[in-house]
Amino acid sequence: MNNAGKRPKDTARTGRTWHVDDALAAAYAAGSAPEPDAWSLEKHVESCGACAVRVSAAVRRGAAGPVLAEVRAAVLTAATGPAPRTSAPRTGAPRTGLVARVLWAAGPALRGSWLVALVLVAAGAVGLAYGAGFDGARPLLLALAPVLPLAGVAVSYGQHVDPMYEIGASSPGGGLRLLLTRTAAVLAVSLPLLTLTGAVLPASGAVPGAAAWLLPGLALTLAALVLGSYVGCRTAAGTVAAVWAVALAVPVLGTARQGDAVGISPLPVAELSAYLTRFLDGAAAQGGWAVGAAVCAGLLVLRRRSFDHPGFGAAGRV
Repeated sequence: MNNAGKRPKDTARTGRTWHVDDALAAAYAAGSAPEPDAWSLEKHVESCGACAVRVSAAVRRGAAGPVLAEVRAAVLTAATGPAPRTSAPRTGAPRTGLVARVLWAAGPALRGSWLVALVLVAAGAVGLAYGAGFDGARPLLLALAPVLPLAGVAVSYGQHVDPMYEIGASSPGGGLRLLLTRTAAVLAVSLPLLTLTGAVLPASGAVPGAAAWLLPGLALTLAALVLGSYVGCRTAAGTVAAVWAVALAVPVLGTARQGDAVGISPLPVAELSAYLTRFLDGAAAQGGWAVGAAVCAGLLVLRRRSFDHPGFGAAGRV
């Protein structure tokens, strides 16, 4: 047999087939075969079972044989060994994983300053009403309640509040689905807390009921989400809150100015209560807010694709 390094060349010329002999197999197993011979051997054993068996036997007889035997025994034991113990079900890990997933889905809003601020507003309203005897606590709460969820939405989604934002926005569960999940978490906390707080406050004149702000709050939240598809959640929430503040403050202050020849009172509670009654109370007002919420929900469906990639909104602002 010719030298192994020339075998591929000879085969190409003569068409004859060569096979690995014991000397070349032993040299390959010992790591002393020249590189051309080793390459030829490795290429040849891909299609020749007999030579592959010869090389394998040479390797097992060499210095690597005991190590390969141990590895083979370990693999066989792992593949055919006894099944893992299942007598005691592990319940701790799944529960921990579930809690972690719920917290991640709820987002930073339920783990950050917004939740603290919401509780402080509710506690402050009760303190003003019963501790300081302030009869305007309920109108003020109704005026603030529709925009408080907007602050939670603003800090729920985006790269400025969520360190895993890019990963979440790129995942199948990200985008609008994740944003709606976190918005639902914000509403699930703010709606009952603020409504219950309004219910325990003493009535002040013709002030709307404690639940009168629910539809306006929902409509403003949906409007912020729609606007957020263009400019990002934080900018959209701030814009909608500013529009609400102007729409509420200008008529109230204008009414107070007309009724006070000297000047505007520091806090026109009566005017605020009257305006909130026209703005929030009654079937016509609530029906208008319901229509507005439905329109915003429809627009949000049309804009759902804009949330499916990181950096949604104008200029990538989130």
